Amino acid sequence: MSTKTKTVGLAEIEKQFGPLTFGRLLKSHRLGEELTQVEMAKHLKMSKQSLNDLEHGRKIPSIRRAVEIAKKMGVMEELVVQLILQDHVTREKLSFTVSVSKGQKAS
Repeated sequence: MSTKTKTVGLAEIEKQFGPLTFGRLLKSHRLGEELTQVEMAKHLKMSKQSLNDLEHGRKIPSIRRAVEIAKKMGVMEELVVQLILQDHVTREKLSFTVSVSKGQKAS
């Protein structure tokens, strides 16, 4: 992965890509790192087609898989969980906004 560090805020991401979704987060991260889909897919240990499906919102990963991806990307896990849940709510055409905070692990 690139060693360049570019800080981009949520407003800039949403201006360029639209309202933030898990797929748009993946794509903006990939482009910020100046990676091709093939390079990013290899880093995430998935196929290019799987990455493409995620980036375009055709598929939504499980929460656990999304957290694994977040760790590999160095992205806050809470943000990814929130986006995945919001993607599911949006897909069901429900008018809810999801927020997530990190708490204690369930035993």
